[in-house]
Amino acid sequence: MGLGGTAKKIQKLADRAEQLYSRLNEVYDQVQKLRESLETTEQRVERLETENAKQQALVEALAREQGIDVDEVLADVEGDATDAADAGAESGSSTDSTAPPTDSSE
Repeated sequence: MGLGGTAKKIQKLADRAEQLYSRLNEVYDQVQKLRESLETTEQRVERLETENAKQQALVEALAREQGIDVDEVLADVEGDATDAADAGAESGSSTDSTAPPTDSSE
């Protein structure tokens, strides 16, 4: 193989390296944007969780003031949601769209 063939191979290799470097920079930019989006989303979720906790405390305080047993109401709601999910599974549908969502983390 002569010098001409080697020069072509080196040029192809250099071109390929430039393409890879360009693509690597694109991926790096995408990762940076994803990180920023993730941080923003995390802050938003934390803010919403805090707001939700405050609202829950207010609703519970108002309910107790009115003589409503909050724990009983929550148990009823969870029971209704479980019943709806069981009924939906038996009929082939996933859940009742009118049932409130449940939080399994409680």
